[in-house]
Amino acid sequence: MPAYMLKHRGFPGRLPSTDFQFIIRRPNPKGVTPITRRERRSDRRPPDRRADAAFMKALWEHFGDQPFERGNLDAGRLSWLFGREVLPATDPFDPAHYEAMLVINEAVARASFPEAFED
Repeated sequence: MPAYMLKHRGFPGRLPSTDFQFIIRRPNPKGVTPITRRERRSDRRPPDRRADAAFMKALWEHFGDQPFERGNLDAGRLSWLFGREVLPATDPFDPAHYEAMLVINEAVARASFPEAFED
């Protein structure tokens, strides 16, 4: 039986007009995909950078500076921000658990994605 997975109602499913996924529909029956830190290189494609910024904006609008449960947020998309803009909110932290708590590192997120914090 798959683990419990909180569904974040109202969170965008993907970057509009693209295949950049922000949430998953159902738990992975083979096990929870762990969140790992992925390095963003300066030569990253503009669509990838736009997806990161849009995801950061959605996280900020949905959760602000409050800790939040990973739930149905896409592990791959979180991994591009993890360890910098998004940090573990608890110690110990299990990166392969849907109930893992995360928090936005506001100072780093604002520096990395200023467009995500504009109104």
